[in-house]
Parts: sequence; C-alpha cells; structure tokens
Amino acid sequence: MIKRALMLSVLLATPALAQKVTLNGAGASFPYPLYTKYFNEYKKETGVEVNYQSIGSGGGQRQILAQTVDFGASDGPMTKEDMGKAPGKNAILHIPTALGAVVPTYNVPGVTTQLKFTGPLLADIFLGKIKTWNDPAIAKINTGVRLPNLPITVVHRSDSSGTSHIFTDYLAKVSPEWKSKVGFGTAVNWPTGLGGKGNEGVAGTVKNTPGSIGYVELIYAVQNKIGYGQVQNKAGRFVNADLKSTTAAAASVPLPGDTRVSITDADGPASYPIAGYTWLLVYRDQNYGKRSETQAKAVKDMLEWVVTKGQQFNEDLGYAELPDTAKARANSLIRSINYGGKAL
Repeated sequence: MIKRALMLSVLLATPALAQKVTLNGAGASFPYPLYTKYFNEYKKETGVEVNYQSIGSGGGQRQILAQTVDFGASDGPMTKEDMGKAPGKNAILHIPTALGAVVPTYNVPGVTTQLKFTGPLLADIFLGKIKTWNDPAIAKINTGVRLPNLPITVVHRSDSSGTSHIFTDYLAKVSPEWKSKVGFGTAVNWPTGLGGKGNEGVAGTVKNTPGSIGYVELIYAVQNKIGYGQVQNKAGRFVNADLKSTTAAAASVPLPGDTRVSITDADGPASYPIAGYTWLLVYRDQNYGKRSETQAKAVKDMLEWVVTKGQQFNEDLGYAELPDTAKARANSLIRSINYGGKAL
C-alpha cells in the first residue's frame, strides 16, 4: 500500500517536474559571446533552454517594451522616457551581468606596433576631420611608428547599439565638438563612414578593409585577430583594455540603486576610459500577456544564476566579473521580481 502511494505521488509530480520551460531574449551584441556561454551552461545544469538573439541594444529595448521576449539586453541604460512607455507602467529592471571594454580597432597595413589614441583624436577621426593615417595628430602621440599615407575609412554601427552608446558617450565627454554636433546614444547621425550590423559586422568590415578604424567590444577584436589601440584616460595615462582596467573604471564610479550608470572617462590612473556595464532587462511584475507563474519563476531563477554562478565564465571571455556592490544591487533587484504582486 505504501509502495503504491509512493508510485502515485511520483506520477503526479512528474508532469510539473518535466514541464519544459524555454526562455527567449534579444538585444545587445556586446555580450553575445558571454551570453552564449551562460545559456549553454545553464541548460546543462537545469535543462532550461534560453534562446538569445544578437540584434543590438536598441532592438532589445524595443522588444522588452513590446513584451515579445522574456528579457531584453542592452549596454546602454534605457532612458526614463522609454521606461515610461512600459505597458501599465510596469517597472523595467536593469540587471547588470558583466563589465566590458569598447576598443578602437583598426586595420593599418605595415603597422605592427599597438597604436595610441586620445579621446579628442578619436572624436576628430570619427568626425571625418582627420582623413589619413599619417596625419600629424596621429603621428604626434605615436612617436617612432611609420604611419602610411593611407586614407582612413571609418566604420560604425548601422543598427541601434549599446556599444555605440558607450563609445559616443565617451566621445561626448572628451570632445565639446562631438557633443554639440553628434551627441550620444544607441543611434546617432554619424558624420562619416561605413555601417556594420552588430559588433560582428563592424569587426568583419574592419578586418577586410585596409585603412579602416572602428569600435567593438574587446573580445571581437581578439577573436578576429585585428589590432586595437590603447586609449589615454582621464589621468593622462595610455591604458590597455583588460579585466583590471575595466574593473578599475567601475570601482571609481558610485553605483545607483537602479544600476543605470555610465562609467566612461572614469577617474583613476588605472581606469580604461571606454568601459561599460551590460544589463538584462526584465519586468518587475512578470504577470503580463499570457505568461504563467512557472515562466516567471524561470526568469527569476535564470537571473539569479547569471549574477552568481554564471560570473565564473566572464573572465575567460574577456569580460570582467561584477564588483561585489553590483552583485548585491543585482540580487536586490532580482528579489523584487514578482507575479501579480506575489513573491516568486
């Protein structure tokens, strides 16, 4: 009798346990290599499939507002105006997942020495004011490097992009002309250049275009074996983009409660100046559309895993782990996720 009761309880429990949950997300290409790793490992551990499309941060923001995904992803924080467009004024949370660096990447034939750039120099190049690689402004800070008399081809993102947000946010801070003529955001009116879709598109165009310069997340330059430059920081030092310099930038900027922050042009001698957080975007109240409580709980569980166990995968792919303060803030935001007011 006891044995039959146990068998019955197992059979009754099996459908719930075996219920397949699939989560869908879309957005930033900046963390795409990392998210691919996260979600592969998460499926191995939990059986939950997480599909992620690299469509750019602007696309991630639009899709979470349209409620067509379980989560969006962005490297540029949403504006208060855009967050106010959420249906029913449901709060959109920014859950930080990693820190990354945006690097000026280039293809200059014959140049094997790592080039150096200042913020104003990058702004003038992307404004189209500096047109050749042997321009005196480039040569001045790259003493001893034989620069060719080769036209510069600027490559920028063609899609709405968090990587562009980080890069243009930096340029707007270091160049008054850039700030007044172009500004910053996930999409801007580029003064010159070719467009590439995603970090992948920019990296591919730079790799295949002699004389070109673009900007990508560090891992895309490394994986494509294309050169990237050191950038002068606020303290006047030329700094290489790496885990230490990216973490130093984050450490020098206070993190607000909602985690929406810019860490470009940060203080500190060790800070890399074109760095940023990347976020997953989710609704605080998961009871919307045709979503079930099971689906909502799956979103919360996935986020908890990303900001705890998932962090072990960041550094191998060139992303810095979240600082302790950011982990604490992320977990606090995740704990506030609910289903129609009911804690999950």
